[in-house]
Amino acid sequence: MPTQYPGHIVKVGETDVAVVKALKARLNADLGIGSDPSLRLDETDGNYGPKMRQVVKLFQARNVDPKGRPLKQDGEVGAITWAVLFGQQAAQNQAQAIDPLLAELIKVAQTEEANKVREQPRNSNGGPAVDAYLASVGLGTGFSWCCAFTYWCFERAASNLGRRNPMVKTGGCLKHWQAAPGNGAKLIAAGAALADPGLLRPGMLFIMDHGKGLGHTGLIESLAGGLLTTIEGNTDGSGTREGGGVYRLTRKVGEINKGYIDYAGVR
Repeated sequence: MPTQYPGHIVKVGETDVAVVKALKARLNADLGIGSDPSLRLDETDGNYGPKMRQVVKLFQARNVDPKGRPLKQDGEVGAITWAVLFGQQAAQNQAQAIDPLLAELIKVAQTEEANKVREQPRNSNGGPAVDAYLASVGLGTGFSWCCAFTYWCFERAASNLGRRNPMVKTGGCLKHWQAAPGNGAKLIAAGAALADPGLLRPGMLFIMDHGKGLGHTGLIESLAGGLLTTIEGNTDGSGTREGGGVYRLTRKVGEINKGYIDYAGVR
């Protein structure tokens, strides 16, 4: 029976009989419900119906993700729930960028995170490093700088490799989303990535839309089982869009509500 994540959310109406049967067998074993006829799932039946949805919700209520956070109790098996059921090795895991520029981009961002860049003074949207990020997109001190951080990292990475920087020169997250295809980048909508996290790769940029023209962005360092390890500017340990430094965070794919920008292969 299959144990690798099938690349889409498994839910009521699933047509892949083998996937449903594998899930039922794993749920019965994990929850220890084999002797409870009200919960035990028929492992010979390939139908994902209301009873199976109930059992999946029970599993989600009793378990947490690898970071200790509660699973979303929706009765659907996405990448995170699948990884908790079958192990991280069974979900899409990506630790390295394939594209040379994006691999260098990650290295540059990792150095900034290791340097513990912080606003100086606190809550100023300024400081030596922050001002350099903002200047790279033509802005002065005092502006939100998450997008400027990604551009500065792209600029430094491209310079290190002696090539052109393909990223749109902007300090606006949502403006970047709109303009990126004009520079050759590929957009991946949030819904598509949630259904299949295997679409995502290290080095991609995520975009969050907070409404009223406000957004937030950062880059994917690695991903495993529906969890993204990111490096972001203008944030903090809480994941806010107005934090005071460069941080490495863990986000669920479901937290990203706009989508992802992929510059892989763009020259």
